[in-house]
Amino acid sequence: MNKTKWIAAAVIAVGAVLLVWRWSARNGTEADDGREEAGGTAVVTASVARVERHDVGNSLTIAGEFRPFQVVDVHAKVAGYIRSINVDVGDHMKTGQTIAVLEVPELAAQLSGADAGTRSAEEQIRRAQGDLQRAQSAQMAAHSAYVRLKQAADSRAGLVAQQEVDDAQAKDEGSAAQVASAQAELSAAKQQFAVAEANQKQYAALSSYTRITAPFAGVITNRYADTGALIAAGTSTSTQAIPVVRLAQISVLRLVLPIPESVAAQIRLGQVVKVRVQALDRDFVGKVCRFADSLDMQTRTMETEIDVENRDGSLIPGMYTETQVALRQKKNVLTVPLEAVNRNGDDATVLTVNLQNVVEERHVRLGLEDEARVEVISGLKEGERVVIGNRSAYRGGQKVQPREAEAVAEKPGGAN
Repeated sequence: MNKTKWIAAAVIAVGAVLLVWRWSARNGTEADDGREEAGGTAVVTASVARVERHDVGNSLTIAGEFRPFQVVDVHAKVAGYIRSINVDVGDHMKTGQTIAVLEVPELAAQLSGADAGTRSAEEQIRRAQGDLQRAQSAQMAAHSAYVRLKQAADSRAGLVAQQEVDDAQAKDEGSAAQVASAQAELSAAKQQFAVAEANQKQYAALSSYTRITAPFAGVITNRYADTGALIAAGTSTSTQAIPVVRLAQISVLRLVLPIPESVAAQIRLGQVVKVRVQALDRDFVGKVCRFADSLDMQTRTMETEIDVENRDGSLIPGMYTETQVALRQKKNVLTVPLEAVNRNGDDATVLTVNLQNVVEERHVRLGLEDEARVEVISGLKEGERVVIGNRSAYRGGQKVQPREAEAVAEKPGGAN
């Protein structure tokens, strides 16, 4: 009987020990899950970030598409048949390289006639020069004879008859008139040669236009004619002349962007911009090379052109882009993450965590901002902690357990 009582007492004691152990473990778990203050309020964890100095700047992102730096339809200067065409779509051309050669039979005949006219004019000049030399020789002989007779008659009266002197004088004057006539004929021959030479140069120049060349280095983007096709002169106004090819310069591409009125005054020549090409998943660097310096009255934007180098040919005209134009920049200023700020009109507030880990609401004055951070002009000091994330979960005077969140404070794309 005593043994039975002993066993029952032992079972009761073991059960009591198990109950005490389970109750202690439960209380310990509840204590770990949330500590309690004297007032019985649980201390929650808050993600915080430090007020730090960073470079900030705002930018403008505008969609656009690439255009060739220059593009032109290459026409023929003279009408004719295409004897040969040396290019096709996609061919890369150098400046002055031959695109096509025209056949213009009547122009060749005109050039031959102009050459013959030039040679004939040259012969006329040589003939006139010979006539002038003969006239000058005859005039010199006649003048010498007159001078001698005149001197003899003056030396002794009656030695030479006056009639002979008068005849010599008349021959002298007549030979002088022949010299003047020969000079006039030579001048006329030279003028005829000038006219013939001008005609010859004109037809030679037109003949050189039968060879159509590339005005600049580029790529053939369209071919309008084939061998044997009749091409009208590009200068004709009576007909709609068809071009031979279209040539585009793609070693440099341009972006034409409509810059809004609000930031147009911040655009500067030489300003470097980042151009994102989604199709290639690459970023390129461009430069502001020209802008209209006036606003479009309908869209209230300023047309701005960005030049982008394309020496490797990876960019294609027509590709869509997202261009990021940097506007204002500030260096080494106090900043906080954007998610730490609550805006209400012109008023802005942040929640700070003081040294006692108590939340305080602080009014701040903000400045420049970028994609990740915003400048704090007043209201905070460097090194202070601000709450980021769900601000509605906290209130002023609440005690929290702060947790530094550097990954949240530094977002990709923010200023460094």
